[in-house]
Amino acid sequence: MKKNKIIVGTLLAIGLVIGGAVNEPVVNAARTDMVDMSNNNIRSQPGGYIGVDEYISMRNDYGVKAVTTKITEGTSYVDPYASTIISNVQKAGMYINGYYFCRYTNVAQAKAEAEYAVQTARNDGLPTNAVLCADIESTQQRGLGTYINSLAISAMKQIVEKAGYRFDVYTMGSWLDSNISSNEVGWVAYYPYNVLNDRYTRHHAWQFSDHQHFKLSSGGFDVSQLYDNYYTGGLDKNAVISNADTHHVDTQKSTGKPANNSNMTAESNASSNEDYAQNGTFTMNTTLNIRTAPSTSAAVVGSYAPGESLIYDHVYIRGGYAWARYMSYSGQYHYVAMGRMGGEEYGTRRTYSSRTYTVHSGDTLSGIARKLGVSVSYLANKNGINNANLIFVGETLSY
Repeated sequence: MKKNKIIVGTLLAIGLVIGGAVNEPVVNAARTDMVDMSNNNIRSQPGGYIGVDEYISMRNDYGVKAVTTKITEGTSYVDPYASTIISNVQKAGMYINGYYFCRYTNVAQAKAEAEYAVQTARNDGLPTNAVLCADIESTQQRGLGTYINSLAISAMKQIVEKAGYRFDVYTMGSWLDSNISSNEVGWVAYYPYNVLNDRYTRHHAWQFSDHQHFKLSSGGFDVSQLYDNYYTGGLDKNAVISNADTHHVDTQKSTGKPANNSNMTAESNASSNEDYAQNGTFTMNTTLNIRTAPSTSAAVVGSYAPGESLIYDHVYIRGGYAWARYMSYSGQYHYVAMGRMGGEEYGTRRTYSSRTYTVHSGDTLSGIARKLGVSVSYLANKNGINNANLIFVGETLSY
């Protein structure tokens, strides 16, 4: 898709209010759940082709669950690679959807473009019940305003759904509520420098990058994180491949079997209540409650301010948080949340000895983090891991 990069953003304040629960946003590395495909991607490949094996690699090695391919543009362009992409993605066992790039300047043109996309999608073999998404981001729609764009969207939706496809709208984050009502958009493009913070979680998908590289393919790809199952036909997207590290969806825990890759597996049904003998110093970067037990419902007996430190002798995993235990001056054990598992760290910790962990077959980053008593974001940042779903057997991680 054609998009404009948007680098601006704001940092959200993170904190714990005395007497209350954690109120910071959950943070996780953006996942490569869905890939956009078009003639531009295919033409950049040696031989001008992406085969089934490459899509399988995207699925197994990067966690891709769905592909959305370009069908048409306006009422005169048909993407010549769409039918091949649709066939190969289906053979790779992933969900396939389509999109059409809009050029309309009025409602009548919008209807014509939707009809053209529907007929072409049928000819290309896009299966019934797939998403056929209107890509609204061109200069032609910029000056129409929310009213005309809303009328166009409503008209296109009727045409697409009558044809047996499910409808959605893709646009840039900067267009929300200025050119298109945010309530009409399910797929949002926004490319921040930091992709550790989830964005647009009330929508179906967030496109967070246009330069993802896959090991069997050339060039950069547009990739998105899915927040629900809309782009997987309403079926559990983890049926394609599990998210080993996510707070948005359940992982595959029914069988405990690994996914089709030795480096990415579904987590086994491990208990969330664990503890580890670990000694170190924790320095707060925000105000944190001191509690009588490792629980957000435990009594609060004080607080630490940013910059203060404590020496802990044990780490507990309770309720999705990593808790530091320390002995107070009164001789009683007290507890402070150091961070959320799979989420934000509330400070920095320094263990008394340098430690490493070697990745074994069947490991996931979230499973390793739980075992070591740290968060996924801590491990990812400390070891320069850009894709939290991708680690390698034999890799040495510092913690």
